[in-house]
Amino acid sequence: METKTAMHQGVELCTPDVPVAELAQRMRDNDIGAIPVGENDRLIGMVTDRDLVTRCLADGKDTTSTTARDVMTEGIAYCNEDDDILEAMQLMQDKQLRRLPVVNKDKRLVGMLSLGDFAQATQPDLAGRLSSSVSAHH
Repeated sequence: METKTAMHQGVELCTPDVPVAELAQRMRDNDIGAIPVGENDRLIGMVTDRDLVTRCLADGKDTTSTTARDVMTEGIAYCNEDDDILEAMQLMQDKQLRRLPVVNKDKRLVGMLSLGDFAQATQPDLAGRLSSSVSAHH
């Protein structure tokens, strides 16, 4: 099965200058835990709910002036939409990722794979193994 059959579609990039307060509101309103960051139509990073806490709130930074660029993780892993879902799963296990951006052949973001997507698309034992390995203490 290809990753494009299991991924969430319609994922939108935010720009690096979006304030953290707005990112938090988007996460709440859309019931999501991560927002990809793009510049010039290219994926350059990812902001997770954990990034907001550890790189902004815990440091006492102002959520209206701190931006996505200030808290995002750069050099993120991704998979291609035509990759086998088991390859994407292995990448998530190896890097202990809960979410994995999916790009097309032009390297444009087309979706996102999450642990829940694997639970829906694969056998329960595979999804359980992925969840266990991703959640293992670092």
